[in-house]
Amino acid sequence: MFTRLISFLVLTGFYAGFGTGQPLVPALIIMGDSVVDAGNNNLRLTLVKANFPPYGRDFLAHTATGRFSNGKLAIDFTAENLGFTSYPVAYLSQDAANETNLLTGANFASGASGYHDGTSLLYNAISLTQQLENYKEYQSKVTSMVGRDKANEIFKGAIHLLSTGSSDFLQSYYINPILNAIVTPDQYSDRLMRFYSTFIQNMYRLGARRIGVTTLPPLGCLPAAITMFGGIGSNTCVERLNRDAVSFNTKLNNTSVNLANKLPGLKLVVFDIYNPLLNMVMKPEENGFFESRRACCGTGTVETSFLCNALSVGTCSNATSYVFWDGFHPSEAANRVLADNLLGQGFSLISQT
Repeated sequence: MFTRLISFLVLTGFYAGFGTGQPLVPALIIMGDSVVDAGNNNLRLTLVKANFPPYGRDFLAHTATGRFSNGKLAIDFTAENLGFTSYPVAYLSQDAANETNLLTGANFASGASGYHDGTSLLYNAISLTQQLENYKEYQSKVTSMVGRDKANEIFKGAIHLLSTGSSDFLQSYYINPILNAIVTPDQYSDRLMRFYSTFIQNMYRLGARRIGVTTLPPLGCLPAAITMFGGIGSNTCVERLNRDAVSFNTKLNNTSVNLANKLPGLKLVVFDIYNPLLNMVMKPEENGFFESRRACCGTGTVETSFLCNALSVGTCSNATSYVFWDGFHPSEAANRVLADNLLGQGFSLISQT
């Protein structure tokens, strides 16, 4: 209730341009992994894709765009909440070929990428380092269209959202027996923090002044994580994974405070998605859901990417009652709840002071 109140106050207090199609910020830039990937993996030689049914079955025109959900992502709802009339285009898609589409932002995210470039290499995803290079190219295109002064205004005023880290743990650290035998989760988090810190400082040098980064979700509550790392027949969250996520998130908050203090003029907000998603998992009925342990696609235990396909047996007919669409990713309905929470938390990113 409190979150909805904050969201209402933000919208009514700052949304003066909504009716005129004027967004609250000049552009929206997205970087990260599959939770925010809008189709950049579609043409890559990788198993981590979502550009086929039943993905996208509840999206606009029932199209599988490469989003890892049945419909909209949390960032799509965020774009709507900010007043944009379209979503940031996937930078490697045909939509980006029309460069005027880039003036209101772009999406550089890639499924299975992480803070650690080594995670991306395992799945031939677009590393965060390469996403940064693509962003530099994007800046050059925008500058050539509107001139340097106007472009710098866009980059400075744009909200830059980073959502990554889950793949570093679930698709790299936990499944690498050598790595997790010699490096503790705490030490691994420290390593990822160094990559994160470098990334934020690089974005700052490129003119970004409004940056939001999401925490890790409750890793141990994702259906695929329960299947892979829980006990045989377990239907409860894997607590050790959740403890690792909480520890990481604490480091993320502390590192972000230090960066904000170090870099003049930087607005850096850490968005908590851990608690809102955990609340949906633990109290589904209170949040309007029926099922929070099994995902909608297939058996609901592990299917994602190519394992979640049109032939998957058992896929639910109505995903709105499910917290998770596939083994790793929220449903559109859950993404809407997450986006509402992001709006309430992101007040400082859209304020002019």
